[in-house]
Amino acid sequence: MRTLYLLVAAGALAALSGGAAADPVTYESTVKKLFAERCAGCHISGAPSMSEFQNNKEAWTKKFKGPSMADYQSVMVMVNGSDAGALMRRLDDGKNTKDGKPGNMYNYLGKDAHERAERLEKVKQWVGSWSLKRRNELSDGELKAISAPER
Repeated sequence: MRTLYLLVAAGALAALSGGAAADPVTYESTVKKLFAERCAGCHISGAPSMSEFQNNKEAWTKKFKGPSMADYQSVMVMVNGSDAGALMRRLDDGKNTKDGKPGNMYNYLGKDAHERAERLEKVKQWVGSWSLKRRNELSDGELKAISAPER
């Protein structure tokens, strides 16, 4: 009988933890907060639009400002918009590159390797289809596979 209770309890615990793991990762529920915590200094507060940044990269870089990530639409430019894949290339941990080097923004995801890995996994879950390809290299199918839900 005791074994039966343990099995029932284990099953209930598994169901609860499985339900929590199944919660969808969205921009509003997860990604927005992560970007506000880790990226705001350079990509939110006073950051230029993508077109402004591209028109004068050198000046913006000297100011330690990158393209705006202040809202969902701005971020989507770097996910599946005109600069598709940029977010993935910059946040990648290097496991998807030939040389094994992480993207130039990977270290900003967290204060240690564990936190960076956890946060990268959340961003990957949100994006849905992680590709380091540039916009002109992505097929229509690859672009459609990028989910990145807002809500």
